[in-house]
Amino acid sequence: MQDITLLKQALPFLRKFKDSLFVIKFGGEAMRTQEQLDRLAEDISFLYSVGIRLLIVHGGGTQVTELEKAMGIESRKVAGRRVTDAGSLRALKMALSGELNADLVATLRAFGVNAVGMSAFSGGIIEAVRRPPTKVTGSDEVTDFGFVGDVAKVNTTLLSSLLAQEFLPVLSPLSADAEGQILNINADTVACRLASALKAEKLLLMTDQLGVMQDLNDRTTLISQLTASQARAAIQQGIIKGGMIPKVEEALDALAAGVKQVHILSAVEHHMLLVEVFTESGCGTMLVP
Repeated sequence: MQDITLLKQALPFLRKFKDSLFVIKFGGEAMRTQEQLDRLAEDISFLYSVGIRLLIVHGGGTQVTELEKAMGIESRKVAGRRVTDAGSLRALKMALSGELNADLVATLRAFGVNAVGMSAFSGGIIEAVRRPPTKVTGSDEVTDFGFVGDVAKVNTTLLSSLLAQEFLPVLSPLSADAEGQILNINADTVACRLASALKAEKLLLMTDQLGVMQDLNDRTTLISQLTASQARAAIQQGIIKGGMIPKVEEALDALAAGVKQVHILSAVEHHMLLVEVFTESGCGTMLVP
């Protein structure tokens, strides 16, 4: 009987979201093992099978850091954002547009999803410009981020064509400038800008945390919903800190650009994606305008 109750709870959402577009972003924490990747692909396959159009943007910071270490490259971050020198850029290309993208696409296809792998520079989806030395929220220093890019232009022609033909695009966040220099863009940024440009119904930012929490060591302090003004106040008060700051800032930009809802939720616990989308209570943090 419990299964019937859950199905009844899900039915209104199944009807509401059919033919809607969701943009899903997750990082390396969801792809640490094949078992984790299989579980996530299973949930994505369910969304795909019930008629929700999907676009995936993936990072892979953990795997990139491990590869940098193996290559003898010192990894550096400022306020949760990676500083990218020439060695780090090479590791990023190998991990993100290479092994991780290939493994993810192959696994999704094994679960019946017509996935297509690419990078953010493919077909001119995103054109970037190299970021000048800048100060970011959470840091007092001006930092040269190296081969890090900011989005200059978004072209959704290729993605719209693929989505219309029921393909599921799977993007690494690497982009390039007009001269062909590959640049690293934060995967949350890429996902948020694409969600905005494509007028997505939902943007789901999956992470290694349950969502926005008042105390990271206490699951009961999860904040289930935040308005934009409440989220900005939580940053100022230090409730939202570290790597969660840029994630929430990108989410707020997406809301301001017309994305209806942004969800921050766990990528490592089983079926969290389905619980967040198809139940009233959800399991993560939903940000609304």
